[in-house]
Formats: sequence, structure tokens, C-alpha cells
Amino acid sequence: MKLTIPELAVVALVGPSGSGKSSFARKHFRPTEVLSSDFCRGLVSDEENSQAATNDAFEVLYFIASKRLTTGKLVVIDATNVQVEARKPIIALARQFHCIPVAIVFDLPEKLCHERNRNRPDRDFGPHVIRQQSQQLRRSLRNLQREGFRRVHILHSPEEVDAAEIVREPLWNNLKHERGPFDIIGDVHGCLDELVELLTQLGYSVEKQSNTAGSLGYSVKPPEGRKVVFLGDLVDRGPKIPEVLRLVIGMVQAGTALCVPGNHDIKLMRKLRGKDVQITHGLADSLQQLNKESPEFRAQVSDFLDELVSHYVLDEGKLVVAHAGMKEEMQGRGSGKVRDFALY
Repeated sequence: MKLTIPELAVVALVGPSGSGKSSFARKHFRPTEVLSSDFCRGLVSDEENSQAATNDAFEVLYFIASKRLTTGKLVVIDATNVQVEARKPIIALARQFHCIPVAIVFDLPEKLCHERNRNRPDRDFGPHVIRQQSQQLRRSLRNLQREGFRRVHILHSPEEVDAAEIVREPLWNNLKHERGPFDIIGDVHGCLDELVELLTQLGYSVEKQSNTAGSLGYSVKPPEGRKVVFLGDLVDRGPKIPEVLRLVIGMVQAGTALCVPGNHDIKLMRKLRGKDVQITHGLADSLQQLNKESPEFRAQVSDFLDELVSHYVLDEGKLVVAHAGMKEEMQGRGSGKVRDFALY
């Protein structure tokens, strides 16, 4: 059973005492990635079970978590986290550092948790505590995504816990393995002839093809090892907006170009999807020209623009590309605020 998490995330382990969270954390994460509330209680009071030290312990925990996230390190929070009030700071932390919040839930039988705690001399609380935690967990299950967790993985049995495998996936904007050299092209705004002339001067071979089934109409061959990075605003104002889109979409699909969105592109995409937007700043030109195209092509354009990633981190982190810019603390992160900053 594969549990996929982003390479940069705040992971909350959620479950009653005795559900196996700490054992799971030791098995699947580096010791430095796991921040345990019990350990932090011990740090501030010399007693891991001291409930009187809970507030100070979580203050330490979130301080360390903030420092890790500042430097782009994964954080795993090992606490019961069965109450909505306990999870709110986790969501807030992820939002503050533009990371994806993930919940891994241990919805194991209450009886099993009781039995495990009876065998632990450091757990001297009664069965009513596990019962209450289990009830709080089950009340929470349906609301975790509504609270803000972008990914929720629920484990229902010891067998599922044992079979679980953590798979870390790179963020969509992580293209550090792409080393270039890159030819970076800014706002094209529907000016096909100028774009083709520029590509030709840069050493690219651009050939127009007949629009056969599956063909977008252009074949672009780059110089050896080179790749174009389009910085968005492909549309509006210019005389050949559909042709620019055909050329760029074809290059991205062929792997000879990358593309990030501009604010004009996103506004067009929203209009194509029926949203109420103001027809200003050249959008009327895009709509007029695209209305002459097939519904299938308009849908392809809408999907392409919607799937563009806000920015890319390239060449082992030495190069960051975005339409409008990108703060250092936002680079390589993913959130609505990051996307908006990249656009505007």
C-alpha cells in the first residue's frame, strides 16, 4: 500500500495513543524529520508524559518545525492530533511556509490500542482516555480535507500499517535536474511571426506542417541540448494567438520547451471555462480569434493553460523562472499565494 507524500510537506500522524504512530515514524522517516510531542515534553520537563508541560512542548515543536520548513525540510508531527483544535496549528504552519499538509491516520481498533498501552509502563492512564481519543478521531475522519489537509491516508488495521510504503514525489516545480542551456522568452502576446524569427535567430528550426489529425501544425527542432522556457502571457493583443498556442503547446508536448503561466493566460482559461471575467487588456482579441477554432482546440487550450505550473526551479536550484517574479521564501513551494505571486 503506497502512501504518496510531496517531498516538502507537513505530515501529521493522527491516531490514539497506542495506534503505532511512533513506530511507523521510526520505520519510514529520518529521525531528524520526526518531531514528537512526547520527546518535546521530555526536553522541557524531563518527563515525556507530563501533561503540565504540553504547552511548552508544542511551542518547542513548532519552533523547530518552522526552522526546518524555512530551509525546505520535511516535517512529521508525531502527536495524537485527534482534536480539530490540535490540527489547526498544523494547517496554519503549512500555509505559512507554502507547503502541502498531509494527514496519515491510524484508525485502528480501540481494543488493540488498549492492549498496547497496558504493556507500556510509561502509559498509566485509564482505558477511558483511549476511548475518548478514538471517538474524537472518528468524528474527525470525514472533515480532514475540509480542514485543509490536501492529502489524507487512512490505515484501518495493523496489516495495513505494516504493508504501508511511503513514496516521496518531487513537487511539480522541481526540475532541478534540468540543466539547460535555456533560452528564456517573455510575453509573446500572440505575435507568431516575431516569435518564429526569434527562435530562428537562436538556432531553432521551425517548420509549419499541415494540420493532420493529432498535429498542432509546427515542428520545432532545437539546437543540441537547448530548451526554451516561455514565461507566460502567450495570448491577447497579437494577430496570431491560436498559432502561438499551437506552436508552444507542441513544443511543450515534444519536450523542447517549458512554459509557466502569465496572468493573461489564466484570465483566458477562466473565461473559456465559463467564469465571469472582464473583457479587457486584449482578451477580446483572444476570444475573437479562438471562436474561429474548433471546440476541441479551445478545450485543449483551456486544459493546457490550467495545467501550467506557477514556476520552475532549474539547474540544481541556480535558476528560478516565473512570469512576474518569485520571493526567495516561495521558491520551490506550492500554494495559492505562490501561484498568485508568480502571476502578478
